[in-house]
This record gives sequence, structure tokens and C-alpha cells, in this order.
Amino acid sequence: MVHEFKMPDVGEGLTEAEILTWHVRPGDAVTDGQIVCEVETEKAAVELPVPFTGVVRELLFPEGSRVDVGEVIITVAPSGDTEEPRERQPVLVGYGVAESTAKRRARRTTTPPPGARRDAAGARPLAKPPVRKLAKDLGVDLRGVTPSGPGGVVTREDVRAALRPRPEAAHPPEAKTPAPHDDGRETRVPVRGVQKAMARATAGSAFTAPHVTEFVTVDVTRTMKLIEEVRKDPGTYGMTGLRVGPLLLIAKALLVAIRRNPDINASWDEANQEIVRKRYVNLGIAAATPRGLVVPNIKDAHARTLPELAESLGELVATARAGKTSPDALQGGTVTITNVGVFGVDTGTPILNPGESAILAVGAIKLQPWVHKGRVTPRRVTTLALSFDHRLVDGELGSKVLADVAAVLEHPKRLITWS
Repeated sequence: MVHEFKMPDVGEGLTEAEILTWHVRPGDAVTDGQIVCEVETEKAAVELPVPFTGVVRELLFPEGSRVDVGEVIITVAPSGDTEEPRERQPVLVGYGVAESTAKRRARRTTTPPPGARRDAAGARPLAKPPVRKLAKDLGVDLRGVTPSGPGGVVTREDVRAALRPRPEAAHPPEAKTPAPHDDGRETRVPVRGVQKAMARATAGSAFTAPHVTEFVTVDVTRTMKLIEEVRKDPGTYGMTGLRVGPLLLIAKALLVAIRRNPDINASWDEANQEIVRKRYVNLGIAAATPRGLVVPNIKDAHARTLPELAESLGELVATARAGKTSPDALQGGTVTITNVGVFGVDTGTPILNPGESAILAVGAIKLQPWVHKGRVTPRRVTTLALSFDHRLVDGELGSKVLADVAAVLEHPKRLITWS
């Protein structure tokens, strides 16, 4: 009996996904729950575990293929029974849809050259579990690593070496997805996956929610001094082993401002023409990743202590940069922060994440002349910009929230007195 594993709906209502990487090849033994491939949807890159134990019979799509939800992508035969004819089996609950009796439509990919399916998976590299974990954490594909260990075993140093810049190859490998079309004057680049979803979402938000953006310039010198103190003596503040930076304090300041002005934490119900007030804050953090802009969120951020918020923020950023953000982390956000200052930008007019009420843009923190205690002196200064949905938030409420964020950053002791 041959088991068929179908492309699951790894998000809410997604209809297709692109196969990025196969981690197995025909003839490999697999166990129930083993990761066999990585796919990219319009929301995130997701690793897929196979719900069977046995031997891989066939990979039905090469890397780079776009596959509809419900289509069979891999077949697995029980050990010692690899030649038995295929028979359709139910998929794991939550990992597919009911099979249609209609004929499968043509695959939307070019016909691979002979042996492409086998070569796409590549030979399984030899590496110890700790090395495999290191490669996964760093986003390194072991199949592209040159082994230096005895018997062709990949070592930790091999994985780290793979991250170092390499000379440009004289003959780059053939693209697995449609390459940008360049006629010498214009270049056309296919938009897909996360980038396509973000383009659709931001366009929908910009032309649906009436945006208002307000600005304030803030002296954050005291906040920066507090950050330096915590970094020097993290144990005293309960922050040992945690990353402490401006984004953490800005996030906490925004949460304090929302607590003082809870009506800003809402969404618009178009069907019922209602404003939905929310008693929880799922704080989104806009993150630039190799696959495009994503906005994962920290669930129930309002209930987290500063150390807990720091830990969650660190995990969120690391996961996003590695392209491993789960679909669940991209859903349900209420308010977002976008740190455009990391690019040296002073400010901006951010577009709301769909379904959210507000987004705070943080500009670069710069040393500037500032009037402090009646004298002009160099101070650390930044500009904050708050965009909000005017259906939910009027000018007074939006101004109060932005002013409260600024007040906390000017005097970070308010994190305690206002909490």
C-alpha cells in the first residue's frame, strides 16, 4: 500500500504553495512526523512533516513548482513494500482536503529535464544531529555544503564556512523559478509568495481604511541611558541573556500608551458596521526578510513583563529573519511597530496592516542640538509617526496615544509609574 501525502492548507484559506526545498529523495526512509520539504505560501515559509512511516517512492513536483492545496506531492511505501501499486489513502487530519474526482489540472511548471526530480532532492548529506540543528538555525542547506570531516561528514566549521561570501560563479545555476525578464531597458520580475500577499494587503488597506498620520519629535536621551545601564548590569534588571535595545523600550512604551487609551485597540467590522474593541494586544513587528516584508505579532503582548517581552521579541525577529515565521504568527495582530530608523530614515507615513487600528513608525535615533533645561545641548532625538484608521480613531485619541509614547520615551521611569 502506497501512501500519498497531499499539499496541506498551511494557512487560512490558502489555495497554493511553492515547493522551496526537498529534504528527502526517492529511496530515503522516513518516519511519521519527519520534515520532508519546505514550502512557501503567501504568508510564510513552512516546513511540512509527513504523516507516514516508510520509504519515499516518488517526489511528484521538483523544487520551484507551485502546487494547489490537495494535490499529491510525495508518495511513501511501507518498508519492504516499495513496488506495490499506488492506492489513494486519507491524509493526516488538518493536512489536506478531500480528493476531487476530477482530473488533476496541468502542473504550472516547466517540464524538468531527465532526472530533475531525483537531482532536485539531492543526496542526503552526512552530518551529526547537532550540526544539522546548527545548519537549520542558520538557514544553511546542508546539500550545498562541502564536507571536510572523515568519510565526507559535514562539520560545524563547514556550516559556518557556507555563510561566508564566495566568489561569483562563472556559470550560475539554472533558476528554479521564472527568472526576471530583462530586455536591456526594463526588467520584469514575477511577484509571488509573501511579496504578492503584501502587495495585495497594503493596497487593500490603503484604499479601504482612511489613514491619518501624526508626527512627534522626541528626546530619547534618558531612554538610551537606561538601555546602556541594563546592558552593563542585566542581572539587576532581570534581563540576563536577553537583548535590550531601543525597539524593546519603544514596544513597552506603546503598550503603556494603549493601556492608558484602550479605545485605540480596535478593528472595523464592515459586515455589521461595528467597531470591535479588543481587551488584548497582539503587537506586530514589521520585519524585512529575504522573502519580503512580513508582520508577525507577539500574542497577548499587553500581559508580558519587560523580560518576557524581550524574549518574545528576540524569538520573533530571529524566526522572521530565518524565514521560519509560522502562519499563525502572521494572523490576529491589533497594532504594529515598524522601525524604519534601522535604514537611516528619519520618519515615514506607514500603511496600516489590514485589520489593525494603528501602526507606529520609529525613525533613526540621532545626536542633535536640543533645548534642554534652557540650554542648547546635544541630545539623542528621534521622530515617531503614528498612522491610524480614522473610522476607529479620531484625532484626539490618536494624538493622546502618540503623546503618551513620546512621554514614556522622554522619561522612561513612567514605564513604572504609568503601568
